[in-house]
Order: sequence, then structure tokens, then C-alpha cells
Amino acid sequence: MKVLWLFAHPDQRSLSGALKTEGLRTLDAHGHQYRVSDLYAMKWNPVVDAADYDHDPADRLLVGEASQRAYAHGHLSPDIDVEQQKLTWADTLIIQFPLWWYGMPAILKGWFDRVFVKGFAFGLTDPATGRPRRYGDGRLTGKRAMVITTAGARAATLGPRGVNGDLNDLLFPLQHGTLWYTGISVVPPLLIPGADRTTPTAYATAATRLRERLNTLPTTAPLPFRHQNTGDYDDNLLLHPHLAVPHPGPAAHYTTPPPPTPG
Repeated sequence: MKVLWLFAHPDQRSLSGALKTEGLRTLDAHGHQYRVSDLYAMKWNPVVDAADYDHDPADRLLVGEASQRAYAHGHLSPDIDVEQQKLTWADTLIIQFPLWWYGMPAILKGWFDRVFVKGFAFGLTDPATGRPRRYGDGRLTGKRAMVITTAGARAATLGPRGVNGDLNDLLFPLQHGTLWYTGISVVPPLLIPGADRTTPTAYATAATRLRERLNTLPTTAPLPFRHQNTGDYDDNLLLHPHLAVPHPGPAAHYTTPPPPTPG
């Protein structure tokens, strides 16, 4: 594999930092190539502004139009260009972060906001139908991704009956609305629960699970998200009613419900 490891934790001495080190060691031991974007260490700027696109701040900023124009003409901010080059090189994206307030840290959200611009990550149209090519058929089709997240909560509380909600539902905006939207196939996430109460034994178990997931990543079946343009959605991009029963909400957008995420 050629892996871009996207990491968002402010402390290298954390459980997340230790798992990143173990993960990179595993990739290296099995002959995979990797590049790392350690966002806090890079002091990554997560805020979209006119300077990203060499845009005159005196004019109204229409982000979609400005970013697409800047990408097409090579006027994107250099830090954005570097990250796009990394992702272009990679066939696999690892996204590692602590689960904070049911989502990813702001610095990581800002990476997607600034890097996944129109023209680079999305913006294709099917010439035969006029439909946008997205949700399984985008500019980044052919790549795959896996989310690795640590959580203070116990594993069961991030399952179907847990008070925190099912992990795949919490990750739906990232896994479906960002990655699958752009064509990236997404394998089931790796949850490391009880992060605030980790013992040496618990860490050894987590490291073993991480190694196993990385070793099987090339052959792991992706989450069975529905494709936008293969008949499951009507011309208004609404899921046909009979397909939404008996699984309303995010689960309706899988061909089969994903299995619970083990922790």
C-alpha cells in the first residue's frame, strides 16, 4: 500500500500517539510506503479564507467557485497543494483522531474543508445523464480509507443500544458524506474504547488489533454504502421508499446494515 496517515492529536505521548507509532512500524515491517500529515505538529491552519485561493478580499468570497478556479489555475495556497499531492500519491488514507464531542477535532475538519476542494476531490458530471458523479463515483474513486478513533467511552456505549449512539452513525458525516461522496471506499472503523483508562494490558490488546487491521486492510470488505447512480435513488436523488424500510436514517444508505463496531 501507499498510505497517507492523517493524524490529529495534540500530544505525541498520548495513547493516540503511541498507536500511530505502532501503526507506522507495522506498515514499514510489511513493506508498505507511507507519508504522514501530523496536523498539530504541522501547525495546520484549519480555517478557510480568501488567501487560500489568491482571492481579492475586497470581492465576495464564493468558496466553491473560488476554490475550483484556484485549483484549475494552480493558485491554491502552497500548504493545500502539498496535502493534495500526498493524497494523489496514496492509494490508502488512514484517518486517526480522538472522538471529541461526537466528532473529529476541529483541526482535522479544517483539513478536509481546505484540501477537498472542487475540481480536486469532487466536481465530475456524467455526460450521458448530467448527474454529478459522487457517492461511490467521484474523483477519488479507487482509493480506500479507514478511520481509527479513540474514545473515553466504553465500547458497548458506542454500539446500537449504547447511550452514545452507534459509532458508524456518529462517523456517517465523515465516512459517507466526505469519503464515499468523493468515491473513496471506506472499510469499517477501528475503535479503541476506554482511552482515559488504558492499562498496559489494554494497550497491548489495542496494538494487536491495530496491527491485525492494517495487515488485512488491502482485502477488508468496505462498508456497503449505496452508489448514487446505480438505481437506488430517483432523479431527485431521493432513496426509493421501498429501500428505506425497515432501516430509516443513516442505515438506509447501506445495501445491508453494517455490523456493530467491535471495541
